[in-house]
Amino acid sequence: MVAGEASGDLLASLLIQSLKQRLPEAHFYGIGGPKMQAVGFQALFPAEKLAVRGYAEVLRHYPEIAGIRRKLLSAMLSDPPQAFIGVDAPDFNLHLEKCLKARGIPAIHYVSPSIWAWRGGRIRGIAQSVTHMLALFPFEEEIYRHNNIPASYVGHPLADVIPVDINRSALREKLGIPEDQVVFALLPGSRQSELHCMAETFIETAKCLNQRFPAARFLVPLATRETRDMFELALYKLSAQELPITRLFGHAQDAMAVADGVLVASGTATLEAALLKKPMVVAYRMSPWSWRLMRRMQYQPWVALPNILSGCFIVPEFLQDDASPENLAQALGNLVEDQETSRRIAGIFTHLHEKLRLNSAERAAEAIMPYLLRTPA
Repeated sequence: MVAGEASGDLLASLLIQSLKQRLPEAHFYGIGGPKMQAVGFQALFPAEKLAVRGYAEVLRHYPEIAGIRRKLLSAMLSDPPQAFIGVDAPDFNLHLEKCLKARGIPAIHYVSPSIWAWRGGRIRGIAQSVTHMLALFPFEEEIYRHNNIPASYVGHPLADVIPVDINRSALREKLGIPEDQVVFALLPGSRQSELHCMAETFIETAKCLNQRFPAARFLVPLATRETRDMFELALYKLSAQELPITRLFGHAQDAMAVADGVLVASGTATLEAALLKKPMVVAYRMSPWSWRLMRRMQYQPWVALPNILSGCFIVPEFLQDDASPENLAQALGNLVEDQETSRRIAGIFTHLHEKLRLNSAERAAEAIMPYLLRTPA
């Protein structure tokens, strides 16, 4: 198995647990994070090595990433596994999957690349690489079957993990936060490349919000020691150490659950915020070169998953130069103060939650089992 970031680490850990219930003696190894390792996964390389986004950033780290891929492929070909499961990270995993599939090893890809959003031509390469696609969203299964690629819609694991109803008061009491205090959750990303582009913007946004809400508190969950260090360095650089910011090591869902409003980098965290029924503002920045390439290949007017799944702008998106601290603070502050809009958004997100809640790990395990029980070639 290979998972390359915090969201993939969570999905893979849940899948490992479901598969172990069926095959207690199964051995899982490859590239993974702490959640996978906590359920018995053997990490030959840490997931953080793959947590790079944007063309410029990938090119800078390419020699190291390519070396890791060669070593992992060599290990699998010398002692073939019963199956390979690539969890997201398509730019890394699809190449591996193509090589393994050509050697008769089933290559299962968990989390469809966003071919419905941009770079749709990738489906030809996916057909050559993937034995079976496990799709998280309902519209994806038909896309793959139309292109003669075996696929199963399994729902989204986060919809299973996150309760439909959250007891915010109990969580606030647990974290020592007064019921009437305004709280903002700031999630600048789980990758170092994201912190590089967005940490200062999020801190400047907190400064603006602090002027409007002087009694507010800010919670900033950070996925790794490296991203925490980067955020603290940005605080020091901007002389913002006096801001009422609490850094958390992980606990992103708790931070969002107790918050009145969420500022979040585009990605899986936007779906988490939606499943927690939170008003949010989505921001994203990347290197100018990567941004120009991405804009030319985008098919849809939305980048945030809640908007894509709803087919309209449910939550505000501010991208690249538009993601200024002033824009972000004004939009998020307005949402927090507009209780009627917040209730309407929560109703939309409740419907979305129920649609995605299918016991995903179990469904994914059922789709994978025939490959694990096969007689190896």
